[in-house]
Amino acid sequence: MIQIPVFDPVIHAPGRLQICAMLSAVDQAEFATVRDAIAVSDSVMSKHLKLLEEAGYVALRKSPFNGRSRTWLSLTKAGRKAFAAHVAELNRLAASALPENVPE
Repeated sequence: MIQIPVFDPVIHAPGRLQICAMLSAVDQAEFATVRDAIAVSDSVMSKHLKLLEEAGYVALRKSPFNGRSRTWLSLTKAGRKAFAAHVAELNRLAASALPENVPE
């Protein structure tokens, strides 16, 4: 019997999944770096971050740099745990679709 996948609806959207993936590899990243990497506008990036922050998955920190304020992003402990669980579920689903796991 195939188990129905249980994805985290906050992380599952492609943009938020990419943000979490990038942040999982670093302690923190600057807003513009992540925005440019996932090729979205400031407003789309802000909407993704708002949802992630409200879920407790991302922390935002503002700091001055050359007279301007920069926003730094980091995954929280809860965010790292949720992302790891989401990736594990994606891996489980992908593994179940491999030819050796599909009943004939």
